[in-house]
Amino acid sequence: MTRRSVLFAPGDRPELMQKAPATGADAVVFDLEDAVAPDRKAEAGAAVQEVLADLGPGADPEVCVRVRPPGRGAADDLDAILAGDARAALDALVLPKAESADDVTDLADLAAERDADPPVLALVETAAGVLHAEAVAAAEPTDALIFGAEDLAADIGATRTDEGTEVLHAREHVVLAAAAAGVDAVDTVYTDFEDEAGLRADTEFALELGYDGKLAIHPSQVGPINETFTPDPERVEWAERVLAAKADADTEGRGVFAVDGEMVDAPLVAQAERVMERARAAGVRE
Repeated sequence: MTRRSVLFAPGDRPELMQKAPATGADAVVFDLEDAVAPDRKAEAGAAVQEVLADLGPGADPEVCVRVRPPGRGAADDLDAILAGDARAALDALVLPKAESADDVTDLADLAAERDADPPVLALVETAAGVLHAEAVAAAEPTDALIFGAEDLAADIGATRTDEGTEVLHAREHVVLAAAAAGVDAVDTVYTDFEDEAGLRADTEFALELGYDGKLAIHPSQVGPINETFTPDPERVEWAERVLAAKADADTEGRGVFAVDGEMVDAPLVAQAERVMERARAAGVRE
């Protein structure tokens, strides 16, 4: 499974949710939390239930729902989205404001009470969440960490800047925690959906940091994000040469070898393997 682009759609906008799977996003998230006004939660739950039922099992892309946290509405959200035919289309839950392993397991337990065990994509978007990101990532139900810069900035009283230095430490910490736990890391949203150049630059930086994908809030963002997280042909060919040379070196008992005039050792081999993983996930290599 690949999560290059993760597109959010408000849970009270059926017309947007119905269109989301056709945007080319690797994952779509129907949002029952921040995107829905408090007095429209029940209406949104019913709308998400209906869209999920229409999608049916085996839908492409991955279909997720962001529910409210346990103790603050998660049970009602799960009652809606796990009812009847809706549950068959649900691939994962998105947990907002995850701050501990217990937050993740509490949500998973609520789902288990309803005979469901979807993986959890945990949003790390508060000071406590960043400080406990390792524990959140290591929780058994966690399948990805998602970094939320906007909520984090609000939580700590930071001023958001174009450079993003105020959240850089947290952004790096989240990807480290995800890598240590062996789960996906999905980067924060780029809020100006009309600024494609800015989106591409921000997405390229997220790739350099080690992220596996990025949030999207508008269908127009999906293409640039997918393109950035798909290795270009030259990079894939380099990785194939490295791995082929490694196989030859292994046969001859050599730990270090040269490719294209460059000495290659274990870190570069790991890079080549990561490139090929991304290429296979994106469908550009088998």
